[in-house]
Amino acid sequence: MRPTEGAGSAGGLGRVPGAVARAELGGGATVETKEPEASGPMSVGLPSGRQRRRLTLMGVPGSVAKGRAFTRQALRDWGWDRTETSEDTLLLVSELLTNASLHANGCRELVLSADESALHIEVHDGTTTPPVRHSAPQRGVPGGRGLYIVERLSDRWGTHTYGTGKAVWAEIEASRLEYGMAAER
Repeated sequence: MRPTEGAGSAGGLGRVPGAVARAELGGGATVETKEPEASGPMSVGLPSGRQRRRLTLMGVPGSVAKGRAFTRQALRDWGWDRTETSEDTLLLVSELLTNASLHANGCRELVLSADESALHIEVHDGTTTPPVRHSAPQRGVPGGRGLYIVERLSDRWGTHTYGTGKAVWAEIEASRLEYGMAAER
């Protein structure tokens, strides 16, 4: 990863409040990381304030694998890589990115926002058509499970449209990422 501007690399901003670092990952992918505006008391392993990481994926080959690697690094940086929920998070990101690739003119961007309460995942794509959640997946029939998996693994999920595209988002409670607790439904 090569920094292109900002304070340091995307993985270490030097803790300058509000600092933004951009880096090129190669293959056309770029990453942007913003340091929280203010820091305060926090639990060990939880992001202080609101942290945001953005991965541009438009036209990037291997966007699902790059998105998973990007998410894995963010979870590691935030101390959220030690529970089974971190693996669920990687699967959730893979499903969101795969759905955008297959059904929505490709992935434009993956945005991860984290604070003391939750991890918010957004996948931006190039169509305003809402995703279609099939009823219960059928045994032996491939496909149709993406949004079912998103629903089962996240605490909340939804979509919002804008201009020429939409974002499909999901949230995972920080306590699940830190302690591996199951979501209460």
